[in-house]
Amino acid sequence: MNTAEQLCVSLLSKCKTLKTVKQVHAFVCKTGLDAHPLVSGKLLLHCAVTISGALEYARRLLLHFRNPDAFMYNTLIRGFAESDTPHNAFDVFVEMHRKLIDPLDSFSFAFILKAAANCRSLRDGMQLHCQALTHGLDTHLFVGTTIISMYAECGIVSFARKVFEEMSDPNVVAWNAILTACFRCGDVEGAETMFDRMPLRNLTSWNVLLAGYVKADELELAKKAFFRMPMKDDVSWSTMIVGYAQSGCFDEAFGFFRELQGEGIRPNEASLTGVLSACAQAGAFEFGKILHGLVEKAGFLWMISVNNALLDTYSKSGNVDMARLVFKRMPEKKSIISWTSMIAGLAMHGYGKEAIQVFHDMEASGFRPDGITFISVLYACSHAGLINEGCEYFSKMRYLYGIEPAIEHYGCMVDLYGRAGKLQKAYDFVSQLPMSPNAVIWRTLLGACSVHGNVELAEQVKEVLSKLDPDNSGDHVLLSNVYAVAGKWKDVAAVRRSMADQRIKKTPGWSVIEVDKVVYSFTAGEKSNKITEEAYEKLRDIMLKIRVDGGYVPEVGSVLHDIEEEDKEDSVFRHSEKLAVAFGLARLRVGMNIRIVKNLRVCRDCHMVMKLISKVYRLEIVVRDRSRFHSFKDGSCSCKDYW
Repeated sequence: MNTAEQLCVSLLSKCKTLKTVKQVHAFVCKTGLDAHPLVSGKLLLHCAVTISGALEYARRLLLHFRNPDAFMYNTLIRGFAESDTPHNAFDVFVEMHRKLIDPLDSFSFAFILKAAANCRSLRDGMQLHCQALTHGLDTHLFVGTTIISMYAECGIVSFARKVFEEMSDPNVVAWNAILTACFRCGDVEGAETMFDRMPLRNLTSWNVLLAGYVKADELELAKKAFFRMPMKDDVSWSTMIVGYAQSGCFDEAFGFFRELQGEGIRPNEASLTGVLSACAQAGAFEFGKILHGLVEKAGFLWMISVNNALLDTYSKSGNVDMARLVFKRMPEKKSIISWTSMIAGLAMHGYGKEAIQVFHDMEASGFRPDGITFISVLYACSHAGLINEGCEYFSKMRYLYGIEPAIEHYGCMVDLYGRAGKLQKAYDFVSQLPMSPNAVIWRTLLGACSVHGNVELAEQVKEVLSKLDPDNSGDHVLLSNVYAVAGKWKDVAAVRRSMADQRIKKTPGWSVIEVDKVVYSFTAGEKSNKITEEAYEKLRDIMLKIRVDGGYVPEVGSVLHDIEEEDKEDSVFRHSEKLAVAFGLARLRVGMNIRIVKNLRVCRDCHMVMKLISKVYRLEIVVRDRSRFHSFKDGSCSCKDYW
């Protein structure tokens, strides 16, 4: 290479955006180097593979070159195969086949097979497999391995296994590919057989085994494999952390993260976002703060994904102010996920108008909202009682942004009307949907009937749900709630008998609280132990104090038994969120906020108790139930009793 060529290649390696690539391209044309195959190839490679959003420019570059070679065609095929539009790779492949005299090489087939895999196109994949046989490339390890992966992506593990068995001398990459194929198609037993047969295993083989077990939700098998591993890397650790976090096993996820730190391994992007996800789901605010410090110290704050995970953690841990701060301090280029997460965080806390303002700021910043953004906006309107605004944004989504509503958007509208007590309007809306309403839509309406005590409509909705999802315990409980509030105890008993006959069990209510960076869980009616005994002892003191100092009168209207008032009081006394708040008061330092995560909707009695505790004990309690946050302070709740 001469000096000019070296300069062009060096400049290209430093280009991070299409704008800077275009400047280098202009220099290449000006100096007459656009005819040089090496420089042209590097330019095409940079646009097609290295930087994002430049594939169309790469396509135009290929058309501009007078005599593009196989490398150039392969580069563009590779770029499209790895993009969101892999089907475009086939057009380039056909053009290459038509224009080039030289036969197609192994790279051509490997890249186009990857496009077929990403399109999940079995028909195209099989045709390419036949062409590879015709060209004698089926025995090529690189091509053969890609064929295995293609069949796996198309869900045909038997074909993938047959291709593998026909390989004369498969290397470790091919073994890893068939192992991945078995897991991808849900054949855990077949994957284990292949793993046992492997003559040589590398670290990737073990990581594939771990990831396969985690994906199959076989966490115990994953743990056993993890401890058998002769060597582990950051991928191994992050697989375990993310796997346990996604399965709701928060303590185990935290435990693996602590072990990772103890081993002196630097956490990577996946392990950090995984453990932050666990914090978000468990509402582990204090542990989240420690991780925030670690993120800053390790220099990960430039990563948008880590910032998004931090924002989500603070939002779901009940500290929307810290979420705002993370959002404000993010690098200049926020992603659509960042904006949507901030809107969703504000929505969960009942800050509907502020969520809408963030949506307007997003539009002003040049971001185009997607369907998920509108779900968050509609959710914000629903939980803040902004009915007119919700209808306006639903219309804006369709007619201004051209986004056709999905079932989730329709569900938000049903929730919007239902929460506001406009039950007939909600029912009419469901009846006029352009698609068949699913069980979630009808369940949302049934929940609204339960809140507002509409027995007649609740019975109609439950009849539909009985056909769509007959085994759902929540639907039976919601109908029982409606009957109980109306005092229809015979109907309550009939529903309970029906549940018993069908062996349908009610989902037990549980609540978790973080104390000294340890997450404690309480379940309604669980067996007594030292922790629950401590919680009950403190709860008895609390209930006596709020009766005397706060004038507490139990709200027992939704107890699902026709029993004496005293027994009803005892029933609501045992709710898990009451135990969690009592345990928090017993263990946490004076002046610390109490943060609780609850898996079900907070009942009216618990809501009243939390308000009184916040007033009598002069502290702030944050409860996240299944749909929103309740921030209790000075005897009132942030939801303004609209939940």
